[in-house]
Amino acid sequence: MSNFKVGGRFLDQPLLVAKFQKKVPYILAGGGLAYTAHCVKKSDAEKKNETLLRVGTTMMFTVLSALAAPKIVNKIFKNPAQSIKQIKKNNKEIIDNYLKEKKVDNKTEIILNKAKDKVLSIKQIKHLDKNTDKEFINKLIPEPENISSKEIFSEIGRLSLLGLIPVLGGISGGIAGDMVVSRDWKKNLPNKIKEGTYQYLANIFLCNVGAGIALGIMEKMGVKGKVSRALGMVAGIVAMGIVGGSAIANAIGNKIINPMLGEQQKKGIYSERKPEALDIGLHVDDIATVAVMSGLKWIEPALPIMYSISGYRAGIGYRNVNVCNKKNVC
Repeated sequence: MSNFKVGGRFLDQPLLVAKFQKKVPYILAGGGLAYTAHCVKKSDAEKKNETLLRVGTTMMFTVLSALAAPKIVNKIFKNPAQSIKQIKKNNKEIIDNYLKEKKVDNKTEIILNKAKDKVLSIKQIKHLDKNTDKEFINKLIPEPENISSKEIFSEIGRLSLLGLIPVLGGISGGIAGDMVVSRDWKKNLPNKIKEGTYQYLANIFLCNVGAGIALGIMEKMGVKGKVSRALGMVAGIVAMGIVGGSAIANAIGNKIINPMLGEQQKKGIYSERKPEALDIGLHVDDIATVAVMSGLKWIEPALPIMYSISGYRAGIGYRNVNVCNKKNVC
């Protein structure tokens, strides 16, 4: 096993993934509190209470919806997450059965006993790779599996719903925050809906679709290599999401959402919202999508953290061309 594969096995340990997943709520809550405090500190003295209520409410709804999203998605798609207790029980059973059938040296036995209820180091995984058999390693730390063409659309739906929930939560939180501090909260509603559309289509859904289409094409072509499939999915993301996503989202916002909410259509695709550095940065979640579709387990718990950024930006109705409502932007 190469050092790269050993590193992947280390990250994909079910126990490590489960422990990381348990820490995600603390990371999200801590990040939300820190950002809210930053916004309050940055605001004018007479606006601090208003900023606290507006930003705090938006962030609270965003964080709660991002944390709820995996549970909702797992329930809908009937994919319950394993508990740490269950994983330890499975590990013990797999290792005990192996030790009954195989004779191993003292060092290997010590590492195997540790693996029953603790996360192994890269060095220890490398040792097991050399001193146990591949079938056993694959039982203890399942190897990433390429999803089939039949599973692609289900996976796109699952990941897209995982991203949609924080965006809807962010918009709801933004509306609630505006209602708390202002009677004229409705004037900010169009920007929230348009930014939510932009975040969801440009930064989440169309990127997932692009990756899925590319994966389907490669499946038909018989491409099996994980690196080739990953590169193909990145190309699909670039074509559908990064290049076309912002234009499609802006067109929907301008031609459909503006008239529906009583606003005039603007001239030019990027008259209200143009792609910027953070939008490109947010496409790191698309790399995570590629990883998840490639069968890697360790990256998925981080998706709610990434999607919460899109949710918060939707909640403040972020716009970056002329119409940007500065009091809603920290």
